[in-house]
Amino acid sequence: MSTYPTTEHSLFPLEAQQSVRKIIADVRERGDAALLEHTLRYDNVNLTTSHIKLSEEELESCIAGRPGEQTAEELGAAIDAAIGRVREFHKREVYEDWIYRDGFGNRLGRKWIPVEREGIYIPGGKASYPSTLIMSAIPALVAGVREIAVVSPPSSFIPPSVLALTIKKLGGILDVYRIGGVQAIAALAFGTNSVKRVDKIVGPGNIYVTLAKKELYGQVDIDMLAGPSEVLIIADGAVDPKLTAADLLAQAEHDEEARALCITTSMGHALAVQREVKDLLETSKRRSIIEASLKNRGRIYTVKNMRCALALANRVAPEHLELHTENPDELLGEIKNAGAIFLGQFSPEALGDYIAGPSHVLPTGGTARFFSPLSTLSFLKFSSIIEITNRGFGELGKHASVLAEAEGLSSHARSVHLRKEE
Repeated sequence: MSTYPTTEHSLFPLEAQQSVRKIIADVRERGDAALLEHTLRYDNVNLTTSHIKLSEEELESCIAGRPGEQTAEELGAAIDAAIGRVREFHKREVYEDWIYRDGFGNRLGRKWIPVEREGIYIPGGKASYPSTLIMSAIPALVAGVREIAVVSPPSSFIPPSVLALTIKKLGGILDVYRIGGVQAIAALAFGTNSVKRVDKIVGPGNIYVTLAKKELYGQVDIDMLAGPSEVLIIADGAVDPKLTAADLLAQAEHDEEARALCITTSMGHALAVQREVKDLLETSKRRSIIEASLKNRGRIYTVKNMRCALALANRVAPEHLELHTENPDELLGEIKNAGAIFLGQFSPEALGDYIAGPSHVLPTGGTARFFSPLSTLSFLKFSSIIEITNRGFGELGKHASVLAEAEGLSSHARSVHLRKEE
């Protein structure tokens, strides 16, 4: 659920890089003053330092004034269900401390430690994504992260009401800031008088947000350099073509750069899916976005057999992979590269986006070859535990001093020799 490609645009535009670096340097140097100036320039909102952070009263008033088709009860129940299921899934990701004694009695082990503070970027633009908040916050909370900061562009002085309700239901550990763009990423990375520094930044954004995360990696950890959302559907004709078409349109409505692909072993099924896409498009509320997306990056491919389909899917390494086949379990073992794999006709990506359980923050642009989805592990680091006994030191010290001398690091060797003399 992101907004900028990576693999197909391996070199970011030089002008964008220079602009991002200037804003980052300005925020680092001038803090809140720079943050307010860039917010006025790029978001056309004249904030003061007292309005950077959202107050409890503002959050409550935003929720109370919520417009929309759903009742407050319906929306609240849906948010509660999503939070519960995402939490239940990530609680199963268990990483325990461990220590063992080797043959010399030395104690060696690993201690898992959560990062202290997470920053979540919620993009503005064509859609408000409270689901992004749920999918980014819950894995961190389960991991033991104590504090979460949320930033979102200030299209007004209050965030979208559905997002506000989601923030409220996640609890009181969230600080909410009405800032966006490069300046928000820089503020999270360095900290200002109004914005407390974080240890890790997650969340999608446009080219400038993505570049800011890239530039600041090392000053702060990031989730990934995410690009436009994408789905690849492998179909053999066993699933109703209308369902395949519906899932392609669901993907395409994210934005004009979203990628909706279908690979099928049946020309007849390909034509049927194409017809259903045209029919469903007629009643789509976000028709103009979907049409642009399908024109830019939507494709239906036919291949001679399932082996070819799987090979192509592994080469694409999609963010979302749906298996619309008669026996999807038989194909699961052949999938090597995918962010999330959806098996069968009752497992659409839409459920994964909102409520299935696993985080929907997934690698895009072919990076599923080497990246994994956001998880509790994303917010955990570990320290190695080393306690050497007197007996163990005698044996290990001998080898360590030899290696140190071989590398020309005599002070390392002396550090060992002095202990041998004790």
